[in-house]
Amino acid sequence: MDISVLLVDDEELVRAGMSAILGNAPGITVAGEASDGCEVVPLVRRLRPDVVVMDVRMPTVDGITATRDLMAAVADPPRVLVITTFERDDYVYEALREGASGFLLKRSRPAEIVQAVRTVATGDSVLFPAAIRSLVQGRQAREPGDALAGAQLTEREAEVLRLMARGMSNAEIAERLFLGVQTVKTHVSGTLAKLGARDRTQAVVLAYESGFVGAG
Repeated sequence: MDISVLLVDDEELVRAGMSAILGNAPGITVAGEASDGCEVVPLVRRLRPDVVVMDVRMPTVDGITATRDLMAAVADPPRVLVITTFERDDYVYEALREGASGFLLKRSRPAEIVQAVRTVATGDSVLFPAAIRSLVQGRQAREPGDALAGAQLTEREAEVLRLMARGMSNAEIAERLFLGVQTVKTHVSGTLAKLGARDRTQAVVLAYESGFVGAG
């Protein structure tokens, strides 16, 4: 299946580089480009991309607002992969909370960029656990969370959530727990439903915010 991508970045050079990398990757097509977050919703409605590669810092409408607007305005929205210069960027954390499926550093190697797009297109997440821990740790004092209270996760679901928070894929979790991949998917789906999380990225953020997974 061909993956269509919308590139959103205010720097033309960055868009050109991303377009060259992704456009030359088998099975990926760059459907369009935008220079600001205000263009995202109209372009997504017209182009229906599978993945939006979104800069988090843009002059008029930033990637956080654009991601929030996209999730609210478009039925069955595309996956959002935010890109940033700095690993410990508060903007990244906010974008993840608003619905982004993961983030990528602009200095990432071409192969990593291609793999990240393919990963989020399949419904998985691209996370850097160490960076998320650092971002959450700086916020816990002023944004205490209790998002997992009352979720009533089973022992297996709790175990799966902890491994998700370490950045493991379904296949890696299956190997670690000696389970089938489909069984892991079932546990992930059950966990998301109980947490009221839209995807595994939001579930991981909730796990750290609530203290279920330690930020230290």
